[in-house]
Amino acid sequence: MITRRTFLKTSGLATAGLALGSVGELRSMSASSAARIVGANRKINLACVGVGNRGAEIMDDFDKTGLANFVALCDVDMGAPHTQAMMKKHPNAKQFTDFREMFDKMGNEIEAVSIAIPDFSHFPVAMLAMSLGKHVYVEKPMARTFYEAELMMEAAKRRKNVVTQVGNQGHSEANYFQFKAWKDAGIIKDVTEVTAHMNNDRRWYPWDAKMSRYPDAQPVPPTMNWDLWLTTAMYRGYNEKYHPGNWRGWYDFGMGVLGDWGAHILDAVHEFLEIGLPYEVNPLKTVGHNNYIFPKESTLLFRFPKRGKMPPLDITWYEGMNNLPAVPEGYGTSALDPNIPSVAGGRIQPARLNPGKIIYGKDLIFKGGSHGSTLSIIPEKKAKEMESKLPPVPKSPSNHFANFLLACQGLEKTRSPFEIHGSLSQIFSLGVIAQRLNTKILFDRNTKQITNNAFANAMLTQTPPRLGWEEFYKL
Repeated sequence: MITRRTFLKTSGLATAGLALGSVGELRSMSASSAARIVGANRKINLACVGVGNRGAEIMDDFDKTGLANFVALCDVDMGAPHTQAMMKKHPNAKQFTDFREMFDKMGNEIEAVSIAIPDFSHFPVAMLAMSLGKHVYVEKPMARTFYEAELMMEAAKRRKNVVTQVGNQGHSEANYFQFKAWKDAGIIKDVTEVTAHMNNDRRWYPWDAKMSRYPDAQPVPPTMNWDLWLTTAMYRGYNEKYHPGNWRGWYDFGMGVLGDWGAHILDAVHEFLEIGLPYEVNPLKTVGHNNYIFPKESTLLFRFPKRGKMPPLDITWYEGMNNLPAVPEGYGTSALDPNIPSVAGGRIQPARLNPGKIIYGKDLIFKGGSHGSTLSIIPEKKAKEMESKLPPVPKSPSNHFANFLLACQGLEKTRSPFEIHGSLSQIFSLGVIAQRLNTKILFDRNTKQITNNAFANAMLTQTPPRLGWEEFYKL
C-alpha cells in the first residue's frame, strides 16, 4: 500500500530505462511528422491501467503508433479472458492488480500511463500518476464529479512538465481542424443554439426503472479483486449489473449517455465557442427517472452567457431511443462515422437519427456527427453558395494516441489536455446532477457553486471517499 511518505519519496525518482525502437507507420500522419518522429528515435515507457475491453482497444491504438513501449499492465481482473489476451500480446510487460503497487515497484521505469477503467475510478489513478510526474492519458469523461475534475485540472496546472490527454479521439481528427478553421474564418459565428443528440440503445434501458434498491450481491468472480474495483466509491456487493461495462448506467459509477457521448459530440463546440460553464441546467424531460440508474430518456437544456463578442448560447441535449429532436428543413440524413471504436465488442448500430449535433448560427446552420465527423452546411443549396468561401482545412499531423506520445517527448502539444477538456467534463457533471435530482439548477460560474439547491450543491463533491482513499484528494 502506498503511503503519503511513499508518494513524496517516489515522486523524486528520475525517469529511467527508456527503450529505443523503430517507429511504425502512423495512421493519419503526414510525411513531415513521420520524419520528425523517426528523428526522435525512441519509444515512451507506457503503463496501462485497464487492459480489457476498451482498455485493450486503446492499447492496440497506442501499439499502432510504434511510439509505445509497454512496460506494465494493470487490471483488477488479470485472470479474465478479456485481459489474458493483452498479457499474451505483451509478455514482457510486468503485471499488477493494484495500480498503487505498480507505481510503488516500477515508478522509475514508467514515463506515462493510460487509464481505461470506469468513470468513477479515473480520479485516483490520474492523481497518483501526476503526483509522481507521470504523463497521463485518461478515457473520457475525465472524472465523474465536478470536484474531481477541478482537482485534476489544478494538479496538471501545478505540474508543468506533466502531459495530459483525454480520450475524445475526434479532437485529433478532421472534426477538430475543420471547426477551428471555419471558426477562425468567420464561417461559424454568432451561434445562439446547439442541438446535440445520442438516440441509440443503452445497456440499462431494459432494466426496471421502478427499482427500489440496489441489486443483491452475487459471488465475486474468483479472478477479480472487487474491493479494488470500487476504489473511492461507497461499497456495493458485486453484481453482474455493475461489471463489466454495465457500471455506466449507475449514478454511483458512471455518467450515463451524456458523459459517454457528449465528449465526442460537443468537444469542438466547447473549445472553439469558448462556452466555459453554464449558468443554468434544466431537465426539460426525463422518462424512467429513479434514484439508481440513468433515465431511459432525457432532454437537458444548458444555458451559457455572452462570451466576449459571442452571443448567449443554449445547448439542448437529447438522449433516449424515442427522444428525437426536431431537425431543420433540408437536414437530409445523418451519417454514422465509420471510425467510431467498436465499443468493446459491440458497434453502434445506425438509428433513425445517428449521434451528432445541429449548430444554429446567425446566417448559417450546420449539421455534424460524432467523433471525427466533419460539419456540413444545410440546406444543400446554401452549402453550394458557400463552397467558394470556405477556407482550407489543414490535415491532422498525428492521431490522438500519437499526439499524446509525441507530446511526452516534447514534439507536440496535446489537443485535449486537462486544462481544455476539464470544464467540458464539469458540464457533464452538472447535467448528471440535474438528471439525478430531476430539477433545474442555477450555477454561479465565478464561485463554482449551485445557488438554488443545497442538495445539488453538495453533489458537486458527491459522497466522501471510502476509508483509505482520502489521500488521493490531497495530492
